[in-house]
Amino acid sequence: MTVKRRAEDVYSCTVIHQDVVDSVAAHMPSEQVLQDASTFFKVMGDGTRFRILLALDRHEMCVCDLAALLQMTKSAVSHQLRRLRENKLVTSRREGKMVFYAIADDHVHLMIKGCLDHAMEMEEERNQE
Repeated sequence: MTVKRRAEDVYSCTVIHQDVVDSVAAHMPSEQVLQDASTFFKVMGDGTRFRILLALDRHEMCVCDLAALLQMTKSAVSHQLRRLRENKLVTSRREGKMVFYAIADDHVHLMIKGCLDHAMEMEEERNQE
């Protein structure tokens, strides 16, 4: 059974801790920064792109290596790499005719590590139940 709530029921707080609201509001980033951060999670939220990032976090790789690892076509991997490059999550360097990819910086590494640590904790909790 769905309970319908009126807007005034949701927003009719009896106590507002204005000092907390003001303090948090003073530290909120700009709308552009929030948009960029949200896009970061959208890009990382794709399973294939996350697997690519995870691989590149371990070692610099070319498209052919990634395609073999992920059992995907070079075209499909290239498409995902383009999206990752556009969002500055990976970098590339050319060595002759080969192009090698790596994660962009330590921020990306820390995000990957944080996501995996959290997921592994959740798995441990499930296994303990």
